[in-house]
This record gives sequence, structure tokens and C-alpha cells, in this order.
Amino acid sequence: MSSARPYATLLAKGEDRKVRILAAAQRLLTQNGWRNTSLAQIAKEAGVSAAGLLHHFESKEQLLHAVVDARDADDDAHADRAGDLFEQIARAGARVDRAPELVGTYSVLLLENLMPDAPLHDRLLARQRAAIDIVADLIRRGQASGKYRSDIDPALKAVQIVSLVNGMEISWLLDPSMPLQEALREYAKSLSQEFAPDATS
Repeated sequence: MSSARPYATLLAKGEDRKVRILAAAQRLLTQNGWRNTSLAQIAKEAGVSAAGLLHHFESKEQLLHAVVDARDADDDAHADRAGDLFEQIARAGARVDRAPELVGTYSVLLLENLMPDAPLHDRLLARQRAAIDIVADLIRRGQASGKYRSDIDPALKAVQIVSLVNGMEISWLLDPSMPLQEALREYAKSLSQEFAPDATS
């Protein structure tokens, strides 16, 4: 019976170490970008050896993907992709209180992976397109049910919405005093008025 305890303790320590590595990576990537952040720097920041880091993440690229995985997991836990579009936009700013490091890291990685040969380019491009498709689908559902104006182009409006939210997060990263949550709530309110069936085009 006692043989399981040491193993469980080691597993817990390993998970704790992995969390510390991810947290350190998020901080350093936000500050320095992925090009100027080494695995050695991340290991030092996390308080682990280089070998300890490589035990969990075999390469820098794998660690970068793990950071994006953390952002995706946060989205999955807090987003209702079949829910009300305006409520989802209004709630998007809550991430700055819940997980500000995810906002910063993702914004920096997005900007640093614009070129096709960047390590996360394909993944972030696919993620961006998926986000646009989700928003466009929510708009189409609202139009089909009569909740939204039928003359709005769902694909075009989805591009505008996703781009604006991304841009607001980048602006917040530059100036954390910016009232991001209030701005997104106000944007959601203005969109709901714009989308109302009786709104003038």
C-alpha cells in the first residue's frame, strides 16, 4: 500500500514543476518574445535544471505549443461557442483578471509568428480562422432565428469582431491601465444594437 505514495508524490512534484515551467515561459515570452527567450532562461526562471525542463518539454517549439495549449484550455473552459455572441464578447475581457499572462503571451506570439516560416504560424493561422468561423456561425444562427438583421454579412462581420478583440488585447498589453473589460462590454452593447432586426442599415 505504501509503495503508491512515493510515486504519487513524484507525479505531483512533476506536475508542479511543469506548471512552474509554463508560468515562467509565459512571463519571459511576454517580456522578450520567443526569439529572445532561451530554454536556459526559462529553466532558471522556473527554478529547475535544464535537464528538468527537457524532461517535460523536449524542444523550444514543443514548449511554445504548450503555452498556446494553455490559452486554448482557458478558452474551452470559459467560452460558450453555442451561446449568445454579445455575451461572449462582453466576457472576453475577463481574461485579463483571470489569466493576464495568457493574454500577454498569446498577443506576443501572434505578432511574432506572422511569417510563414515561424514555428507557430500555421497553428495560429488555423486558430484565427477557426475563431472567425465560430463567430460567423453564431451570426448565421442569429439571423436564421430572426434575432439578427439579415443584411449583415456574417463572414465579414466575424473578421471585424475577431480582429477588434485581438487588437484590444494587444492595446491592453501595451497599456494595462486601459479599461479592456469595459471597452469590450460597450462594444458588445453597440453590436447588439447594430444587429437588432429593426436597426437601420
